Amino acid sequence: MKKYLFILISIIALSSCKKFLDIQPESEVSKEELFETEDGFKEALNGAYVGFAGANLYGGNLTFSNLDIMAQNYTFTNTDFMSIAAFDYTLPSYVSKISVIWTNAYKQIGNVNQILEVVDQRKSVFRGQNYEIIKGEALALRAYMHFDLLRMFGTSYKNNPSFKALPYVTTVGTKTTPFSTVSEVMDKIIADLNESKALLKGKDPILAASYVVGYANSEKGTELKNTSLFLQQRRHRLNYYAVTGELARVYLYKGDMVNSLSNAREVIESLKFPWTVKEDFFNDNVSARDRIFYNELLFGWFVPKSQDQLTGLFSNTNPDYTATTDQINSIYNLGTVGADDWRYKQWFKLVKAANSSDRFFLQKYVVNSTPLVNLHPLMAPALRLSEMYLIAAEASFDTNPSAAVDYFNTLRTHRGIGTNIASTVSRTDFIGLLEGEYRKEFYGESQNFFMHKRLNLSVITTSGLIYPASDKIFVFPLPVDEQSYRN
Repeated sequence: MKKYLFILISIIALSSCKKFLDIQPESEVSKEELFETEDGFKEALNGAYVGFAGANLYGGNLTFSNLDIMAQNYTFTNTDFMSIAAFDYTLPSYVSKISVIWTNAYKQIGNVNQILEVVDQRKSVFRGQNYEIIKGEALALRAYMHFDLLRMFGTSYKNNPSFKALPYVTTVGTKTTPFSTVSEVMDKIIADLNESKALLKGKDPILAASYVVGYANSEKGTELKNTSLFLQQRRHRLNYYAVTGELARVYLYKGDMVNSLSNAREVIESLKFPWTVKEDFFNDNVSARDRIFYNELLFGWFVPKSQDQLTGLFSNTNPDYTATTDQINSIYNLGTVGADDWRYKQWFKLVKAANSSDRFFLQKYVVNSTPLVNLHPLMAPALRLSEMYLIAAEASFDTNPSAAVDYFNTLRTHRGIGTNIASTVSRTDFIGLLEGEYRKEFYGESQNFFMHKRLNLSVITTSGLIYPASDKIFVFPLPVDEQSYRN
């Protein structure tokens, strides 16, 4: 890959704390000064999270943008969006956006590597469990970003594990990192995540019985009770259970059902994440309404700066993304089990049109206007309890179909669907049901595309148009100036 220089200035600029800017001019802040104290490491890590949550990555492009368009969730009049939905990777605006994603992803990986390069040498500056938490989160961030790059720019593990996908960058400097195969990248991701999990085990506050997941203003939740601001809101960071959930996701992508199921079950059986209750999801008081199943999030990106973008995309008077009644009725099975689906009832606003082109507007990310205070902050969901149930269902089906169906039915029950599927369901039909549930649950979150790729499933639009499963639609082209490095 290109010889990028990952400058510490970007970390400082992204950090919420500015004390280092008081020491000397911004252009002269050195890595040595930044990492002289524990607070410097905290600033660097916080800055990395802000960078990953920016509009170029998870606060925009990787959650609310093209991946979601390619899941065939919307109908457009914008010709560029129509081309993206048709998997046209030659579209100039798309070529540019792909380059932006690639460049910013490796920039943030570089910032995390700055931390990992020196954290062991400066172990003596840390108090309590902060060494393990900071190193564990940094490793998990590096793995998390590489995995999503792999799911975009590499072939699926199932199709071609020997495909040269991308560089797994673990060092700082100008030396080129060679491209690794899909299999090699997967092994490195798993190694980083397992090391992260081992570091966080026994150290992460979220593991304590006294750490109770809940809304900030609730009587039960204790996520803001830690005296250390750095250790509050663990679900806004890659905590122990988030790393475990990511391992479940990664092992499933690899087809390692045993380890995938083990990690998914660890999250599920922890009972740490409560299902959202109907009263919170449908609360008449809009300021007390939980539209994203916040308590069920293992991890999410804090994206308050994305509010205007999300309003423009989904919910203003003329949003960029809308869906037809046929699309939503088909996705949420309105003709069969979907009539009571909470997600259908709460996430969509039907806007009537004089020309009969009625549209559904997505309300999932609606933020209340002041002075109302929302029940939870604006988040880009990253890992959910519901995904752990879907992973456990898929990973256990071949060895224990009855347990698989129980996982599946449990999720649907907590979405208002009382009709269970039978334990005698065939594997083909079960995968079809899983695909449908992914599309409902992760609408507006960009996970459905990855499921189709992982299982090599054709993409079928509501109108019946079929995009056959192939690398042509599932593998993003490298930025032009990176092509030679792969070769």
